[in-house]
Amino acid sequence: MTVADRVAEVTRGGRETPRVALLLGGLVLLAVTAVLSVGVGAHAVPPTEVVRALFDPRGTDDHVIVRDVRLPRALLAVAVGAALAAAGALIQTLARNPLAEPGVLGVTAGAGFAVTVGSALGLAGAQTGQLVFAVAGSVLAALLVMAVGRRSPLRLVLTGVALTAVLNGIALGLRLMLPDTFDAYRFWSVGTLAGREQAPLAVPLTAIVLSLAGALLLSRPLNALALGESVAQTLGAGVARTRTAALVLITVLSGAATAVAGPILFVGLIVPHLVRRIAAGSVPWLLLYSMVLGPVLLLAADIGSRVLLPTGEVPVAIVTAFLGGPALIWAVRRYGAGSL
Repeated sequence: MTVADRVAEVTRGGRETPRVALLLGGLVLLAVTAVLSVGVGAHAVPPTEVVRALFDPRGTDDHVIVRDVRLPRALLAVAVGAALAAAGALIQTLARNPLAEPGVLGVTAGAGFAVTVGSALGLAGAQTGQLVFAVAGSVLAALLVMAVGRRSPLRLVLTGVALTAVLNGIALGLRLMLPDTFDAYRFWSVGTLAGREQAPLAVPLTAIVLSLAGALLLSRPLNALALGESVAQTLGAGVARTRTAALVLITVLSGAATAVAGPILFVGLIVPHLVRRIAAGSVPWLLLYSMVLGPVLLLAADIGSRVLLPTGEVPVAIVTAFLGGPALIWAVRRYGAGSL
């Protein structure tokens, strides 16, 4: 697609009917995956009982498991998957780099560093404390990266990589010197959804929902910015304002998701690649598809984490990493080293 074609799509809009049909198909797939996620586990619940527990609960063991444990976990997977996928689509659009992912802003490293420091001080032993420190660390790290590299996508990426290396090195040193800190940190550092649904999630989930809505509102200016700064200015988009708002949304989305579920990599990298072709250069549709397929991917990975081993669960981050490695190799081969 040429620049002229993309400008025409920004100003006139594209063919919406096939995209709407694909979006509806994605929503149906999301609903099916969610029902399967609620039913699959150490104690399997038939799909009919899942539906009955949701709409006509009767207090049976199956219904209690569905409503009190698996449904909140599925909702958490939907929120985290949508947040990570949308943050990935935003950072790839902003940096104009198809291999960028939310961790490039130092959000994951900042959260891990803050949890390590909080554990060393004895303030982040419980889930609530870890959540507070993770949010604070991710926000502070992202603010530092934005303050240094906000004027250039390349400088932004380099600053994020450098800060990530520094924070990871310091945090590793603290964990090696303080075994108790390592014990507290390792439970948070394994990205998983198991047990996380019991933490206080009202604030981070509200932040995720509001940020997803904000990303959709910002998608039109980002659509223009994706064509280049000069073209965006010609189309009337505020480049600096759009870039700053996108960075804030990326920070909130990835920071909140990391805080509640721990580091879960590759979701923000894989999903935008899967939907980029059908989005056909449209940032609004890229975000919509990412928000739908991100939860599908994380729910499917969570289902896999429960059934891979007969003796217990595998952390969902291991499943996404297993899927993300080949996806990263494919992306590098497709886009070439020049995108790195």
